[in-house]
Amino acid sequence: MRVRRWHGRRLGLTSLTIAASGLLALLIGVAFAVLLWAIDDANDSTSARRASRTALVEAGTMEQLVLDLETGQRGFLITKQETFLEPWDEARRDLPAETRRFTDGTTSPHQRRAATQIARSVQSYLNDYSIPLVEEVRRGDPAASGVAATQEGKRRVDALRARFDRYMADERTQLAAREDAAGANGRRAVIAAGVGLAASTALVAAFTVLQHRAVVRPVRGVAAAAQRLAGGDLAVRISPSKVSEIGALGTSFNTMAASMQDSRRRIMESVEEVHRRTARDLHDGAQQRLVSLMIGLRLAREMIPDAEGPVTELLEDSIANAQTAIDELRELARGIYPLTLTVKGLAGAVGDLASRCPVPAVLDNRCDRRFASAVESNAYFIVAEAVTNAVKHAQASHIDIRLELADDVLLIRVADDGVGGLDRATPGSGLTGLTDRVSAFDGTLTIESPPDEGTSILVRIPLPD
Repeated sequence: MRVRRWHGRRLGLTSLTIAASGLLALLIGVAFAVLLWAIDDANDSTSARRASRTALVEAGTMEQLVLDLETGQRGFLITKQETFLEPWDEARRDLPAETRRFTDGTTSPHQRRAATQIARSVQSYLNDYSIPLVEEVRRGDPAASGVAATQEGKRRVDALRARFDRYMADERTQLAAREDAAGANGRRAVIAAGVGLAASTALVAAFTVLQHRAVVRPVRGVAAAAQRLAGGDLAVRISPSKVSEIGALGTSFNTMAASMQDSRRRIMESVEEVHRRTARDLHDGAQQRLVSLMIGLRLAREMIPDAEGPVTELLEDSIANAQTAIDELRELARGIYPLTLTVKGLAGAVGDLASRCPVPAVLDNRCDRRFASAVESNAYFIVAEAVTNAVKHAQASHIDIRLELADDVLLIRVADDGVGGLDRATPGSGLTGLTDRVSAFDGTLTIESPPDEGTSILVRIPLPD
Protein backbone atom coordinates (compact mmCIF):
# COMPACT_ATOMS: atom_id res chain seq x y z
CA MET A 1 0.00 0.00 0.00
CA ARG A 2 1.57 3.24 -1.12
CA VAL A 3 1.29 6.63 0.47
CA ARG A 4 -0.43 8.80 -2.13
CA ARG A 5 0.05 12.46 -2.84
CA TRP A 6 -3.02 14.65 -2.71
CA HIS A 7 -2.96 17.75 -4.94
CA GLY A 8 0.85 17.58 -5.15
CA ARG A 9 1.29 17.43 -1.40
CA ARG A 10 2.72 14.50 0.51
CA LEU A 11 0.13 12.80 2.68
CA GLY A 12 1.18 13.00 6.30
CA LEU A 13 1.05 10.12 8.72
CA THR A 14 -1.41 11.98 10.94
CA SER A 15 -3.85 12.54 8.07
CA LEU A 16 -3.44 8.96 6.95
CA THR A 17 -4.10 7.66 10.46
CA ILE A 18 -7.18 9.86 10.84
CA ALA A 19 -8.53 8.72 7.45
CA ALA A 20 -7.91 5.05 8.18
CA SER A 21 -9.35 5.34 11.69
CA GLY A 22 -12.43 7.12 10.35
CA LEU A 23 -12.99 4.49 7.68
CA LEU A 24 -12.47 1.72 10.22
CA ALA A 25 -14.93 3.37 12.62
CA LEU A 26 -17.44 3.71 9.76
CA LEU A 27 -17.12 0.05 8.80
CA ILE A 28 -17.40 -1.11 12.40
CA GLY A 29 -20.38 1.22 12.92
CA VAL A 30 -22.12 -0.16 9.84
CA ALA A 31 -21.41 -3.72 10.95
CA PHE A 32 -22.78 -3.05 14.42
CA ALA A 33 -25.80 -1.23 12.96
CA VAL A 34 -26.54 -4.25 10.80
CA LEU A 35 -26.15 -6.55 13.78
CA LEU A 36 -28.42 -4.35 15.89
CA TRP A 37 -30.98 -4.33 13.08
CA ALA A 38 -30.75 -8.13 12.89
CA ILE A 39 -31.18 -8.41 16.66
CA ASP A 40 -34.15 -6.04 16.58
CA ASP A 41 -35.68 -7.96 13.69
CA ALA A 42 -35.11 -11.22 15.54
CA ASN A 43 -36.80 -9.76 18.61
CA ASP A 44 -39.74 -8.61 16.48
CA SER A 45 -39.95 -12.05 14.92
CA THR A 46 -39.85 -13.68 18.35
CA SER A 47 -42.62 -11.38 19.55
CA ALA A 48 -44.65 -12.11 16.43
CA ARG A 49 -44.21 -15.85 16.88
CA ARG A 50 -45.22 -15.54 20.50
CA ALA A 51 -48.28 -13.51 19.50
CA SER A 52 -49.20 -16.06 16.83
CA ARG A 53 -48.94 -18.91 19.30
CA THR A 54 -51.09 -16.94 21.74
CA ALA A 55 -53.65 -16.30 19.00
CA LEU A 56 -53.71 -20.00 18.15
CA VAL A 57 -54.20 -20.90 21.82
CA GLU A 58 -57.03 -18.38 22.17
CA ALA A 59 -58.67 -19.68 18.98
CA GLY A 60 -58.45 -23.22 20.34
CA THR A 61 -59.95 -22.12 23.65
CA MET A 62 -62.73 -20.29 21.82
CA GLU A 63 -63.46 -23.36 19.72
CA GLN A 64 -63.48 -25.51 22.83
CA LEU A 65 -66.15 -23.23 24.36
CA VAL A 66 -68.29 -23.73 21.25
CA LEU A 67 -67.85 -27.48 21.60
CA ASP A 68 -68.78 -27.27 25.28
CA LEU A 69 -71.93 -25.35 24.35
CA GLU A 70 -72.83 -27.92 21.71
CA THR A 71 -72.04 -30.93 23.93
CA GLY A 72 -74.00 -29.62 26.94
CA GLN A 73 -76.92 -28.64 24.76
CA ARG A 74 -77.08 -32.05 23.03
CA GLY A 75 -76.92 -33.94 26.32
CA PHE A 76 -79.75 -31.90 27.73
CA LEU A 77 -81.85 -32.48 24.58
CA ILE A 78 -81.43 -36.22 24.85
CA THR A 79 -81.81 -36.69 28.62
CA LYS A 80 -83.82 -33.65 29.63
CA GLN A 81 -81.64 -33.50 32.76
CA GLU A 82 -80.28 -30.16 33.99
CA THR A 83 -76.96 -31.67 35.08
CA PHE A 84 -75.95 -31.96 31.42
CA LEU A 85 -76.24 -28.18 31.11
CA GLU A 86 -73.37 -27.51 33.55
CA PRO A 87 -70.70 -27.35 30.78
CA TRP A 88 -73.12 -25.26 28.71
CA ASP A 89 -73.64 -22.79 31.58
CA GLU A 90 -69.90 -22.59 32.30
CA ALA A 91 -69.17 -21.97 28.62
CA ARG A 92 -71.80 -19.17 28.54
CA ARG A 93 -70.14 -17.50 31.55
CA ASP A 94 -66.63 -17.73 30.05
CA LEU A 95 -67.62 -16.76 26.55
CA PRO A 96 -67.62 -12.90 26.87
CA ALA A 97 -64.14 -12.74 28.42
CA GLU A 98 -62.73 -15.34 26.04
CA THR A 99 -64.27 -13.50 23.09
CA ARG A 100 -62.38 -10.32 24.09
CA ARG A 101 -59.10 -12.21 24.48
CA PHE A 102 -59.68 -13.94 21.16
CA THR A 103 -60.37 -10.75 19.20
CA ASP A 104 -57.70 -8.71 21.02
CA GLY A 105 -55.03 -11.36 20.46
CA THR A 106 -55.14 -11.21 16.69
CA THR A 107 -51.84 -10.52 14.84
CA SER A 108 -53.03 -8.75 11.72
CA PRO A 109 -55.99 -6.70 10.46
CA HIS A 110 -57.12 -9.62 8.31
CA GLN A 111 -57.09 -11.97 11.29
CA ARG A 112 -58.90 -9.38 13.42
CA ARG A 113 -61.72 -9.21 10.87
CA ALA A 114 -61.90 -12.99 10.75
CA ALA A 115 -61.88 -13.24 14.56
CA THR A 116 -64.63 -10.61 14.83
CA GLN A 117 -66.81 -12.51 12.36
CA ILE A 118 -66.19 -15.78 14.22
CA ALA A 119 -67.08 -14.13 17.53
CA ARG A 120 -70.30 -12.78 16.06
CA SER A 121 -71.18 -16.20 14.65
CA VAL A 122 -70.50 -17.83 18.02
CA GLN A 123 -72.64 -15.22 19.74
CA SER A 124 -75.37 -15.75 17.12
CA TYR A 125 -75.17 -19.51 17.64
CA LEU A 126 -75.63 -18.98 21.37
CA ASN A 127 -78.33 -16.30 21.27
CA ASP A 128 -80.25 -17.32 18.17
CA TYR A 129 -80.08 -21.06 18.43
CA SER A 130 -78.72 -22.62 21.61
CA ILE A 131 -80.49 -20.55 24.29
CA PRO A 132 -83.92 -20.59 22.56
CA LEU A 133 -83.58 -24.33 21.96
CA VAL A 134 -82.79 -25.05 25.63
CA GLU A 135 -85.73 -22.91 26.71
CA GLU A 136 -88.04 -24.78 24.36
CA VAL A 137 -86.89 -28.13 25.77
CA ARG A 138 -87.47 -26.87 29.28
CA ARG A 139 -91.03 -25.89 28.28
CA GLY A 140 -91.54 -29.38 26.88
CA ASP A 141 -91.89 -28.38 23.24
CA PRO A 142 -91.60 -31.64 21.27
CA ALA A 143 -90.32 -29.82 18.16
CA ALA A 144 -87.20 -28.80 20.05
CA SER A 145 -85.97 -32.40 20.12
CA GLY A 146 -86.76 -33.06 16.52
CA VAL A 147 -84.34 -33.90 13.73
CA ALA A 148 -84.62 -30.46 12.15
CA ALA A 149 -83.45 -28.69 15.26
CA THR A 150 -80.60 -31.18 15.74
CA GLN A 151 -79.44 -30.82 12.12
CA GLU A 152 -79.52 -27.03 12.41
CA GLY A 153 -77.26 -27.20 15.43
CA LYS A 154 -74.84 -29.56 13.68
CA ARG A 155 -74.75 -27.31 10.62
CA ARG A 156 -73.97 -24.22 12.70
CA VAL A 157 -71.23 -25.97 14.71
CA ASP A 158 -69.63 -27.41 11.55
CA ALA A 159 -69.60 -23.95 9.99
CA LEU A 160 -67.96 -22.46 13.10
CA ARG A 161 -65.37 -25.20 13.23
CA ALA A 162 -64.58 -24.62 9.54
CA ARG A 163 -64.07 -20.93 10.28
CA PHE A 164 -61.82 -21.78 13.21
CA ASP A 165 -59.80 -24.11 10.96
CA ARG A 166 -59.37 -21.40 8.32
CA TYR A 167 -58.45 -18.87 11.00
CA MET A 168 -55.77 -21.12 12.54
CA ALA A 169 -54.49 -22.17 9.10
CA ASP A 170 -54.08 -18.50 8.14
CA GLU A 171 -52.35 -17.82 11.46
CA ARG A 172 -49.93 -20.72 10.92
CA THR A 173 -49.26 -19.47 7.39
CA GLN A 174 -48.46 -16.00 8.74
CA LEU A 175 -46.27 -17.54 11.41
CA ALA A 176 -44.33 -19.57 8.82
CA ALA A 177 -43.96 -16.47 6.62
CA ARG A 178 -42.64 -14.46 9.57
CA GLU A 179 -40.18 -17.21 10.44
CA ASP A 180 -38.99 -17.40 6.83
CA ALA A 181 -38.63 -13.62 6.66
CA ALA A 182 -36.79 -13.57 9.98
CA GLY A 183 -34.47 -16.32 8.79
CA ALA A 184 -33.78 -14.52 5.52
CA ASN A 185 -33.18 -11.23 7.33
CA GLY A 186 -30.91 -13.00 9.79
CA ARG A 187 -28.89 -14.53 6.96
CA ARG A 188 -28.61 -11.17 5.22
CA ALA A 189 -27.56 -9.54 8.46
CA VAL A 190 -24.92 -12.19 9.08
CA ILE A 191 -23.62 -11.77 5.53
CA ALA A 192 -23.59 -7.97 5.82
CA ALA A 193 -21.92 -8.10 9.24
CA GLY A 194 -19.41 -10.65 7.95
CA VAL A 195 -18.59 -8.44 4.98
CA GLY A 196 -18.23 -5.44 7.26
CA LEU A 197 -15.99 -7.30 9.69
CA ALA A 198 -13.95 -8.75 6.81
CA ALA A 199 -13.53 -5.28 5.34
CA SER A 200 -12.54 -3.94 8.77
CA THR A 201 -10.04 -6.74 9.20
CA ALA A 202 -8.63 -6.10 5.73
CA LEU A 203 -8.38 -2.39 6.50
CA VAL A 204 -6.61 -3.08 9.79
CA ALA A 205 -4.23 -5.48 8.04
CA ALA A 206 -3.56 -2.98 5.24
CA PHE A 207 -2.99 -0.17 7.72
CA THR A 208 -0.69 -2.41 9.75
CA VAL A 209 1.35 -3.20 6.63
CA LEU A 210 1.40 0.49 5.76
CA GLN A 211 2.54 1.42 9.25
CA HIS A 212 5.27 -1.21 9.07
CA ARG A 213 6.49 0.05 5.72
CA ALA A 214 5.98 3.76 6.33
CA VAL A 215 6.82 3.98 10.04
CA VAL A 216 8.29 0.86 11.66
CA ARG A 217 10.81 0.06 8.93
CA PRO A 218 12.03 3.69 8.55
CA VAL A 219 12.22 4.10 12.35
CA ARG A 220 14.29 0.92 12.56
CA GLY A 221 16.49 2.35 9.83
CA VAL A 222 16.84 5.58 11.81
CA ALA A 223 17.70 3.58 14.95
CA ALA A 224 20.32 1.57 13.08
CA ALA A 225 21.74 4.74 11.52
CA ALA A 226 21.79 6.42 14.94
CA GLN A 227 23.68 3.43 16.34
CA ARG A 228 26.22 3.67 13.52
CA LEU A 229 26.46 7.41 14.07
CA ALA A 230 27.06 6.84 17.78
CA GLY A 231 29.75 4.34 16.82
CA GLY A 232 31.59 7.05 14.87
CA ASP A 233 30.32 6.45 11.32
CA LEU A 234 29.48 10.02 10.40
CA ALA A 235 29.02 9.13 6.72
CA VAL A 236 25.78 7.27 7.43
CA ARG A 237 22.67 8.77 5.83
CA ILE A 238 18.94 7.94 5.86
CA SER A 239 17.02 7.38 2.64
CA PRO A 240 14.16 9.82 1.97
CA SER A 241 10.71 8.67 3.14
CA LYS A 242 7.38 9.28 1.43
CA VAL A 243 5.73 9.99 4.79
CA SER A 244 6.18 13.64 5.68
CA GLU A 245 6.91 13.12 9.40
CA ILE A 246 9.46 10.35 8.77
CA GLY A 247 10.89 12.38 5.88
CA ALA A 248 11.36 15.37 8.18
CA LEU A 249 13.05 13.12 10.74
CA GLY A 250 15.37 11.73 8.07
CA THR A 251 16.20 15.20 6.79
CA SER A 252 17.01 16.40 10.29
CA PHE A 253 19.14 13.31 10.93
CA ASN A 254 21.05 13.71 7.66
CA THR A 255 21.59 17.40 8.34
CA MET A 256 22.89 16.62 11.81
CA ALA A 257 25.20 13.86 10.53
CA ALA A 258 26.50 16.10 7.71
CA SER A 259 27.08 18.92 10.19
CA MET A 260 28.97 16.60 12.55
CA GLN A 261 30.98 15.23 9.65
CA ASP A 262 31.85 18.71 8.42
CA SER A 263 32.78 19.72 11.95
CA ARG A 264 35.03 16.69 12.36
CA ARG A 265 36.62 17.32 8.97
CA ARG A 266 37.26 20.96 9.82
CA ILE A 267 38.69 19.95 13.18
CA MET A 268 40.95 17.34 11.58
CA GLU A 269 42.06 19.76 8.90
CA SER A 270 42.74 22.34 11.60
CA VAL A 271 44.67 19.78 13.64
CA GLU A 272 46.64 18.70 10.57
CA GLU A 273 47.51 22.31 9.86
CA VAL A 274 48.64 22.75 13.47
CA HIS A 275 50.70 19.55 13.21
CA ARG A 276 52.23 20.72 9.94
CA ARG A 277 53.12 24.10 11.40
CA THR A 278 54.44 22.53 14.61
CA ALA A 279 56.60 20.06 12.68
CA ARG A 280 57.95 22.88 10.51
CA ASP A 281 58.63 25.04 13.57
CA LEU A 282 60.45 22.16 15.26
CA HIS A 283 62.51 21.51 12.14
CA ASP A 284 63.32 25.14 11.46
CA GLY A 285 63.64 26.22 15.08
CA ALA A 286 64.59 23.83 17.88
CA GLN A 287 66.17 21.22 15.60
CA GLN A 288 68.39 23.78 13.86
CA ARG A 289 69.48 25.23 17.20
CA LEU A 290 70.36 21.76 18.47
CA VAL A 291 72.36 21.11 15.29
CA SER A 292 74.20 24.42 15.77
CA LEU A 293 74.84 23.55 19.42
CA MET A 294 76.25 20.14 18.50
CA ILE A 295 78.52 21.72 15.86
CA GLY A 296 79.77 24.21 18.44
CA LEU A 297 80.46 21.43 20.92
CA ARG A 298 82.42 19.48 18.32
CA LEU A 299 84.48 22.57 17.44
CA ALA A 300 85.12 23.16 21.11
CA ARG A 301 86.20 19.53 21.47
CA GLU A 302 88.69 19.91 18.59
CA MET A 303 90.14 23.10 20.12
CA ILE A 304 91.17 21.29 23.30
CA PRO A 305 94.65 19.75 22.76
CA ASP A 306 94.36 17.29 25.64
CA ALA A 307 92.79 14.11 24.24
CA GLU A 308 91.81 12.90 27.67
CA GLY A 309 90.56 14.62 30.79
CA PRO A 310 87.36 15.65 32.52
CA VAL A 311 86.64 18.50 30.12
CA THR A 312 87.07 16.27 27.07
CA GLU A 313 84.76 13.60 28.54
CA LEU A 314 82.16 16.23 29.36
CA LEU A 315 82.23 17.60 25.80
CA GLU A 316 81.91 14.13 24.27
CA ASP A 317 78.93 13.33 26.53
CA SER A 318 77.32 16.64 25.58
CA ILE A 319 77.85 15.94 21.87
CA ALA A 320 76.23 12.47 22.26
CA ASN A 321 73.27 13.92 24.17
CA ALA A 322 72.83 16.64 21.56
CA GLN A 323 72.78 14.02 18.78
CA THR A 324 70.24 11.94 20.73
CA ALA A 325 68.09 15.02 21.22
CA ILE A 326 68.29 15.81 17.49
CA ASP A 327 67.25 12.23 16.58
CA GLU A 328 64.37 12.25 19.09
CA LEU A 329 63.25 15.65 17.88
CA ARG A 330 63.31 14.45 14.26
CA GLU A 331 61.25 11.39 15.22
CA LEU A 332 58.82 13.57 17.14
CA ALA A 333 58.43 15.95 14.20
CA ARG A 334 57.95 13.01 11.85
CA GLY A 335 55.19 11.66 14.10
CA ILE A 336 53.48 15.02 14.24
CA TYR A 337 53.72 15.62 10.50
CA PRO A 338 56.39 14.07 8.28
CA LEU A 339 58.33 16.58 6.24
CA THR A 340 58.54 14.09 3.37
CA LEU A 341 54.76 14.31 3.00
CA THR A 342 55.10 17.96 1.97
CA VAL A 343 58.15 17.37 -0.17
CA LYS A 344 57.55 13.95 -1.76
CA GLY A 345 53.80 13.56 -1.44
CA LEU A 346 51.76 10.59 -0.19
CA ALA A 347 53.70 7.86 -2.00
CA GLY A 348 57.07 9.15 -0.83
CA ALA A 349 55.96 9.56 2.77
CA VAL A 350 54.41 6.07 2.84
CA GLY A 351 57.61 4.68 1.28
CA ASP A 352 59.71 6.24 4.07
CA LEU A 353 57.22 4.84 6.61
CA ALA A 354 57.61 1.33 5.13
CA SER A 355 61.39 1.60 5.20
CA ARG A 356 61.37 2.48 8.91
CA CYS A 357 58.85 -0.21 9.88
CA PRO A 358 60.28 -2.84 12.28
CA VAL A 359 58.34 -5.51 10.35
CA PRO A 360 59.28 -5.98 6.66
CA ALA A 361 56.82 -3.84 4.67
CA VAL A 362 56.44 -3.48 0.89
CA LEU A 363 54.71 -0.57 -0.84
CA ASP A 364 52.83 -1.12 -4.11
CA ASN A 365 52.20 2.41 -5.39
CA ARG A 366 49.76 2.72 -8.30
CA CYS A 367 49.09 6.46 -8.11
CA ASP A 368 51.85 8.98 -8.69
CA ARG A 369 49.78 12.16 -8.63
CA ARG A 370 49.58 14.57 -5.75
CA PHE A 371 46.38 15.21 -3.81
CA ALA A 372 45.07 17.99 -1.62
CA SER A 373 47.14 18.41 1.51
CA ALA A 374 44.23 17.41 3.77
CA VAL A 375 43.67 14.22 1.76
CA GLU A 376 47.37 13.33 1.69
CA SER A 377 47.75 13.97 5.40
CA ASN A 378 44.64 11.95 6.26
CA ALA A 379 45.65 9.06 3.95
CA TYR A 380 49.19 8.97 5.34
CA PHE A 381 48.06 8.74 8.95
CA ILE A 382 45.49 6.08 7.98
CA VAL A 383 48.36 3.98 6.61
CA ALA A 384 50.50 4.81 9.65
CA GLU A 385 47.79 3.73 12.11
CA ALA A 386 47.04 0.55 10.13
CA VAL A 387 50.74 -0.36 10.07
CA THR A 388 51.06 0.44 13.77
CA ASN A 389 48.09 -1.83 14.56
CA ALA A 390 49.67 -4.63 12.52
CA VAL A 391 52.97 -4.25 14.33
CA LYS A 392 51.38 -4.09 17.81
CA HIS A 393 48.56 -6.60 17.56
CA ALA A 394 48.91 -8.86 14.53
CA GLN A 395 52.25 -10.59 15.32
CA ALA A 396 52.89 -10.27 11.60
CA SER A 397 56.08 -11.16 9.76
CA HIS A 398 55.22 -9.22 6.60
CA ILE A 399 53.05 -6.21 5.68
CA ASP A 400 51.81 -5.24 2.21
CA ILE A 401 50.78 -1.65 1.46
CA ARG A 402 49.02 -0.63 -1.73
CA LEU A 403 47.95 2.83 -2.95
CA GLU A 404 45.62 2.94 -5.96
CA LEU A 405 43.44 5.50 -7.72
CA ALA A 406 40.17 4.30 -9.31
CA ASP A 407 37.32 6.56 -10.51
CA ASP A 408 38.29 9.51 -8.32
CA VAL A 409 38.49 7.25 -5.28
CA LEU A 410 41.73 6.70 -3.41
CA LEU A 411 42.08 3.04 -2.41
CA ILE A 412 44.37 2.16 0.48
CA ARG A 413 45.02 -1.47 1.36
CA VAL A 414 47.15 -2.65 4.27
CA ALA A 415 47.43 -6.44 4.67
CA ASP A 416 49.49 -8.56 7.04
CA ASP A 417 50.06 -12.27 7.59
CA GLY A 418 49.41 -12.15 11.32
CA VAL A 419 47.03 -13.96 13.66
CA GLY A 420 43.85 -12.29 12.32
CA GLY A 421 40.65 -12.31 14.31
CA LEU A 422 40.53 -8.50 14.53
CA ASP A 423 37.19 -7.13 15.74
CA ARG A 424 36.32 -3.49 15.21
CA ALA A 425 34.26 -3.45 18.42
CA THR A 426 37.04 -4.93 20.56
CA PRO A 427 38.46 -2.32 22.98
CA GLY A 428 42.13 -1.62 22.37
CA SER A 429 42.04 -2.89 18.80
CA GLY A 430 43.47 0.43 17.60
CA LEU A 431 40.71 1.00 15.04
CA THR A 432 38.92 3.91 16.70
CA GLY A 433 41.22 6.59 15.29
CA LEU A 434 41.28 4.82 11.94
CA THR A 435 37.47 4.79 11.78
CA ASP A 436 37.29 8.47 12.73
CA ARG A 437 39.72 9.49 9.99
CA VAL A 438 37.94 7.45 7.32
CA SER A 439 34.44 8.66 8.19
CA ALA A 440 35.55 12.29 8.39
CA PHE A 441 36.24 12.24 4.63
CA ASP A 442 33.12 10.30 3.56
CA GLY A 443 35.23 7.18 3.24
CA THR A 444 34.46 3.55 3.91
CA LEU A 445 36.44 1.06 5.93
CA THR A 446 36.34 -2.69 5.18
CA ILE A 447 38.09 -5.20 7.40
CA GLU A 448 38.66 -8.87 6.61
CA SER A 449 40.31 -10.68 9.48
CA PRO A 450 39.58 -14.42 9.66
CA PRO A 451 41.38 -16.17 12.57
CA ASP A 452 44.90 -17.34 11.73
CA GLU A 453 44.69 -15.91 8.20
CA GLY A 454 45.93 -12.39 8.70
CA THR A 455 44.15 -9.05 8.44
CA SER A 456 43.30 -6.97 5.39
CA ILE A 457 42.15 -3.36 5.78
CA LEU A 458 40.70 -1.62 2.72
CA VAL A 459 39.92 2.10 2.83
CA ARG A 460 38.08 4.05 0.12
CA ILE A 461 38.35 7.85 0.23
CA PRO A 462 36.41 9.82 -2.40
CA LEU A 463 38.47 12.67 -3.81
CA PRO A 464 36.94 16.14 -4.03
CA ASP A 465 36.29 17.57 -7.49
